[in-house]
Amino acid sequence: MAKRLSRRKMVGEVNGLKLKTVQKFTQDGHRIPVTGVKVDSVEGFQPGDLLKVTGWAKGKGFTGVVKRWGFKGGPKTHGQSDRQRSPGSIGQTTTPGRVYKGKKMPGRSGGQRVTLSGLVLMEINEKEKLFLISGLLPGPSSGNLIVKKSGEFKKFVPLMKLGETEIKETEEEKAERLRKEKEAEEKLKEAQEVKEEKENAES
Repeated sequence: MAKRLSRRKMVGEVNGLKLKTVQKFTQDGHRIPVTGVKVDSVEGFQPGDLLKVTGWAKGKGFTGVVKRWGFKGGPKTHGQSDRQRSPGSIGQTTTPGRVYKGKKMPGRSGGQRVTLSGLVLMEINEKEKLFLISGLLPGPSSGNLIVKKSGEFKKFVPLMKLGETEIKETEEEKAERLRKEKEAEEKLKEAQEVKEEKENAES
């Protein structure tokens, strides 16, 4: 069961439950992962807001240094067949005669409070009180989250609506696309003319 994040809410802050992560297309044709969050209120939020999302990461139990800290491990050869995921040396000898505090060693990982910043609010469903937030969020499905507004994303591109097939583009992008299409047509025409000349010369 997910831990509760009980605290006094501030302005521009809502509680929510994490839903599934799906793939969506933006109006400029890029595919991004978005995660649904069921919130208790949508007031004060709008698409394009930058968010900070706080939750509890999934607990992974007791893990070794390779999974917990990303250690490389020992060599696979030279007589070390059973030391591939070992942490190696953890200190010196007589001096200092102890292991320093904070040494990265095996232990319990996950299950900690995590805050992700720089996430973008892509879409709001006011009827169902649902947020679609870009990227992946901490915790399991139905886990408790705190969503806090932190700013506004200036280069925001909204999601493509269901049933839309055309990709919206600016005037500059349209002009660049037409220019490239024209160049491709001219090159194709030149290649066809060269081919016809070769065929006529051979005949």
